[in-house]
Amino acid sequence: MLHTKARNEKALAADLSKLHVDCFLPLIRYKRTYAGRIHSVDIPLFPGYVFLCGGEEDRQLALRTNRIASVLAVADQDRLRTDLRQICRIVQSDVPMDLYPRLHKGVRCRVTAGTLAGLEGVVLRRRGLWRVYVAVEFLGQSAELEIDPNSLEVLE
Repeated sequence: MLHTKARNEKALAADLSKLHVDCFLPLIRYKRTYAGRIHSVDIPLFPGYVFLCGGEEDRQLALRTNRIASVLAVADQDRLRTDLRQICRIVQSDVPMDLYPRLHKGVRCRVTAGTLAGLEGVVLRRRGLWRVYVAVEFLGQSAELEIDPNSLEVLE
């Protein structure tokens, strides 16, 4: 398993394809809004990771791409293959899915886009909708707003 440098997953997969090295990069189709228009983009299901399907020679070729941060050894190869087959079925099924691995109830976040960019709050989930709770602690008051999870970044 290859841990890529930031935002290099697709480029690494393309480089490996040119080198005739087998790899697996599960992508999901996502709708994003740019300049008021909706565009479909393919994003990695597991950001930062590409699964290498090969031996030591393939690993050496992959390292020469200069797109890899580290190579992760997999102790249980059979289990990984089983898991990846399931992921492949999910991706090929076109069943809608959301991917917000770090976004969950109670996490502090910041709005990154739109008129509310820079606003900070706490993530809530009500009636299936993502919401952000913003408090004015000094006044003991708060506001809650519905927001697109694509417009949020998790604060560490």
